[in-house]
Amino acid sequence: QVQLVESGGGLVQAGGSLRLSCAASGRAASMYDMGWFRQAPGQERDFVAAVSRSGGSTSYADSVKGRFTISRDNAKNTVYLQMNSLKPEDTAIYYCAAHLAVVGERLTERADEYRYWGQGTQVTVSS
Repeated sequence: QVQLVESGGGLVQAGGSLRLSCAASGRAASMYDMGWFRQAPGQERDFVAAVSRSGGSTSYADSVKGRFTISRDNAKNTVYLQMNSLKPEDTAIYYCAAHLAVVGERLTERADEYRYWGQGTQVTVSS
């Protein structure tokens, strides 16, 4: 069992920055690949970024490449999402999720392969 708690959301103007944090607790939290997803009203939950359990591999949605950076600090059991050059279309609830990966498995972008989820944090970007 892994518990995830997101923080750092808020209201920001277009072009601004936010850093989201996801604190993980529970059994062997550092053994999980971690992902960020987002869901806007009336839309499906979309993949944003993922990081391997070691932090050595990352993956990004095309819409955020070059603007967002995912990272993790296993000593603190925390995953971060640095979001720069924010756009109004980035407005959504952002969720942190954990995937228990098999050794050698590539990072997954499929929400249904992430077992544990946080409660979400709202990000609103004004134009």
